[in-house]
Amino acid sequence: MPRAILALDQGTTSSRAVLFDEKGGIISVAQHEFEQIFPSPGLVEHDPNEIWESQKDVALQAIKESGLSPSDIAGIGIANQRETVVVWDRKTGEPIGNAIVWQDRRTADFCKGLEGETEEIQTVTGLVVDAYFSGTKIRWMLDHIEGARERAEAGELAFGTIDSWLIWNLTGGKSHLTDVTNASRTMLFDIGNVAWSEEMLDLLQIPHSLLPDVCGSSGKLAVTDPDLFGAAIPISGVAGDQHAALFGQACHQAGMAKNTYGTGCFMLMNTGTEPVRSKNRLLTTIAWQIDGKTEYALEGSIFIGGAVVQWLRDQLGIISSASEVEELARKVDDNGGVYFVSAFAGLGAPHWNGFSHGAITGLTRGANKCHIARAALEGIAFQTHDVLHAMQDDSGIKLAELRVDGGATQNELLMQIQADLLGVPVVRSRTPETTALGAAYLAGLGVGIWKDRSEIAAQWEENGRFEPGPDQGRMQSQISDWNKAIERTLL
Repeated sequence: MPRAILALDQGTTSSRAVLFDEKGGIISVAQHEFEQIFPSPGLVEHDPNEIWESQKDVALQAIKESGLSPSDIAGIGIANQRETVVVWDRKTGEPIGNAIVWQDRRTADFCKGLEGETEEIQTVTGLVVDAYFSGTKIRWMLDHIEGARERAEAGELAFGTIDSWLIWNLTGGKSHLTDVTNASRTMLFDIGNVAWSEEMLDLLQIPHSLLPDVCGSSGKLAVTDPDLFGAAIPISGVAGDQHAALFGQACHQAGMAKNTYGTGCFMLMNTGTEPVRSKNRLLTTIAWQIDGKTEYALEGSIFIGGAVVQWLRDQLGIISSASEVEELARKVDDNGGVYFVSAFAGLGAPHWNGFSHGAITGLTRGANKCHIARAALEGIAFQTHDVLHAMQDDSGIKLAELRVDGGATQNELLMQIQADLLGVPVVRSRTPETTALGAAYLAGLGVGIWKDRSEIAAQWEENGRFEPGPDQGRMQSQISDWNKAIERTLL
């Protein structure tokens, strides 16, 4: 009986494939970076065909390096960058243009024109009005790519977030699907009724014929073209990357929360079977749907997290590799009054200001690159604090601990600063591939590798616990100065 699960982790900067065994252990990993396309300031695109080819190649590579045959793989789980939009021709499978990435801000002015609809949009979709989400990107493509609207209305085109694009290609064009988590990020989905919203489609003038069918997050959802891997493998788990990470962190009970420190930072708190409507401009989103049961989460999205370290390396040149930032920041005892608001793509939760720009405040002649490095790390932690504070206020839940994952969690100074600011333990997962693991767990549940969530939760282990320390009071006393720095960026 096949006992391995192949997880496809399609991210913003790279495509990854990870093979897991039935104990959640990693058998093999393959990764391929792909091009980031910046047509002009504020615009971010990807080549959809490059995404597909890179994801296919790493899947084949991971299988080859594992020594397993395709018949040993019980199912495929997909975790994907969310809100990124692809539109393609239903007959040829060819995209009509580049994918518009979740970071792209080209529809910010259009979103500003929707401010009168904010309350209704949030009631139906759980989302704030922002260029971050898929709906306005689809609208832009229909209005700006020659002939696109006419072809869409004629039923010739298909829209999908990256999960849909991968499923279409994995199945040889036989399945046009998205799962509930990705659908809930489009600004087109009624999260209470768990169905596409005709009201939102009318508001954004998007034809229903473009849309994929919506499925659950776990189960036998589709089957790969047998020519692709040499066997027809069930696609049995699908979730947006942050939802997958929440599941992979075994945050299966209401009140549990995780934060992923990647390109951006994304905190999700499980709120159970009832959606919690935010008073603090957080997102109400679907966590997952399993066996027809829909569960929800509150989310705070920070657009620039670990990417600020890349900026220090590539634009400012004060470090030559990302790993150097911790050593540099440790050379000073505090930030020296310097605060770094990394609003390079606007501010996400809880501010949601698409027109903000990054700022470094408090510079004096005594400030140096060490203070800037420390302020950059602290800025990640301060933004996470702002999100958790709003989340606890909305939910009425006092967090017991924050489970964390993502590349930046290897920075132990950042993790300690985070614990000091939050006043709760910050607990790092043993498995660095938490997003891929969550996709694998959802897929394994769908084909019976794991019988239930309790079996999955029993496999979760920590690899580092950061308790609030002696700097807790000092860090928390700086929150008011951080808020002043934020105010300077709110245009």
